[in-house]
Amino acid sequence: MTGFGRGEATIGAKRLIVEIRTLNSKQLDLNLRMPAIYRALEGEIRSLLQQRLQRGKADVFVTVESQQVESPAHVNSKLFAEYVSQIANALNAADMEISYDSIAQMAMRMPEVISTEVERLSDEEGAAVKEAVRTACDALDAFREQEGKILIADLLQRIDLIEGYKEEVIPFEEQRVATIRTRILDHIQKLGVEVDSSRLEQELIFYIEKLDITEEKVRLKNHCNYFREVAASEEGVGRKLGFIAQELGREINTMGSKANETNIQILVVKMKDELEKIKEQVLNIL
Repeated sequence: MTGFGRGEATIGAKRLIVEIRTLNSKQLDLNLRMPAIYRALEGEIRSLLQQRLQRGKADVFVTVESQQVESPAHVNSKLFAEYVSQIANALNAADMEISYDSIAQMAMRMPEVISTEVERLSDEEGAAVKEAVRTACDALDAFREQEGKILIADLLQRIDLIEGYKEEVIPFEEQRVATIRTRILDHIQKLGVEVDSSRLEQELIFYIEKLDITEEKVRLKNHCNYFREVAASEEGVGRKLGFIAQELGREINTMGSKANETNIQILVVKMKDELEKIKEQVLNIL
């Protein structure tokens, strides 16, 4: 979800610039900053951004660059001259001496001498702003798509590593059964007690079956295949891949709890390490 997009549009002497910066977030957190004149467009622009961005913490900046000096201020020359005349007459009548610079300053502070015209947004300029927003979104999508391909390739590589570690478990799993059986029989022999061999065999089978991880390995393989399928064939897969990663974690954790063997535990730790990296990277994908 991390990305940057920039869009521009020109109308008259104005150049409109829209910049979008996004970071990871589970929901859409939109921060929109624009000149006051464009506030009437805020609802439309937010709706457009929500449709295009979907998720992430997004900062959107709309700025205007003008090639000519513009001022909304307007001086009422006739009213100013009238104030100057009246102030000068009043001072003369009071037999007070004062410079015309001071009189001019006093007149400029009088009501309605300086007025501010409210700038109005034309339909053409409003359309140009929205077009610049769309262009910025297109650039952001291109950035995200390129970044997404790199992330997906990294995720699939880590899925391959997890499956590779799963295959490395097999020889240790076969040795483990014989080791557990020998260890239990040795402990019984050291205790020096008589046991029913048939009952002992049944208990051994029951105990070893509880430590069997065949089912977990099968489910882990299926989840890995489904992860690849979703990553290759769908759009907006971030949340779905996150859910699959959670299922992968359950199977790996169960394998670890049933392992009862040092080498298998080491491989489980390696699988968990790759899975944590997958979970971190999945947050970057829509």
